[in-house]
Amino acid sequence: MTYTPPVTLDDVRDAAARIEGVAHRTPVLRSRTLDRLVGAEVFLKCENFQRVGAFKFRGAYNAAARLAPEQLAKGIAAYSSGNHAQAVALAARELGTTAVILMPEDAPRSKREATAGYGAEIVTYDRYTGDRAVIGAALAAERGLALIPPYDHPDVIAGQGTAALELLRDTGRLDMLVVPVGGGGLMAGCATAATGLHPGIRMIGVEPEAGDDTKRSLEAGRRVTIDVPRTIADGQALPTPGELTFPVNRRLVEAISLVTDDEVREAMRFAFERLKIVVEPSGATGLAALLAGRTENPRGSIGVVVSGGNVSTERFAELCGWPVERVAI
Repeated sequence: MTYTPPVTLDDVRDAAARIEGVAHRTPVLRSRTLDRLVGAEVFLKCENFQRVGAFKFRGAYNAAARLAPEQLAKGIAAYSSGNHAQAVALAARELGTTAVILMPEDAPRSKREATAGYGAEIVTYDRYTGDRAVIGAALAAERGLALIPPYDHPDVIAGQGTAALELLRDTGRLDMLVVPVGGGGLMAGCATAATGLHPGIRMIGVEPEAGDDTKRSLEAGRRVTIDVPRTIADGQALPTPGELTFPVNRRLVEAISLVTDDEVREAMRFAFERLKIVVEPSGATGLAALLAGRTENPRGSIGVVVSGGNVSTERFAELCGWPVERVAI
């Protein structure tokens, strides 16, 4: 059977045109110290400066903007641990409709408050006993809402790929692109864009050590389900790769690197002290992989997607092992 990818480079380009002027074109940061430590030229695509503080707004807005007017008027539903929740809530507000978001009971308080602040209604569930996809689909069907999942949707994947498209427009050809992997939507979109533009680029995914479902799945050649991970990288605490995203990543991703929670903490501290930016745990895993030497044979020019920065002052200080006064403004 011939495989047809859910997203093409042209889809990513169309998404880029659709979100232009709505999503931020985020900065690319450099650090001589980081280059020296890694032994390569490193370019950080800082999605912590994206609207809602994470890359998720790209895909959420692209998907919502493609809904038929009559469906958009009925409202949108989504399920998320935080960043996609905020992204869908803001996308709904931008497009003049409403959003209902299913969130785990233990989602970071700052993310729940931000989601509500964008005007969304929040419904909670227990992530360790409930299936969010099943609960979310039932909620959307009951209320007649359009469901925008966090990664398993072609328009979401295409929107996320615009991060890599922008990065490569700013940097030119890269030898390697390092991308955090949760459900796989960011990687699938970025890999589609990057390999479409530069077929020789090495795509390296990064997962928390406790949540290695994609690594196991790639090794097995099929989607593997693990227990819900317990990791500080809450945005990557998923039990299995996406149904749409996994086949894309299986074809385009060279390897998955794993990082420990302590290595993620060290990357967060490095970003704060050396780059003067705040990065949440999931957003720091790509940087952590480079700093900890977890990527095989890093050389030449390397892009890293810093996927988000949504973490409260108190939580950031706690994770870094610092007093709150050190990071409070």
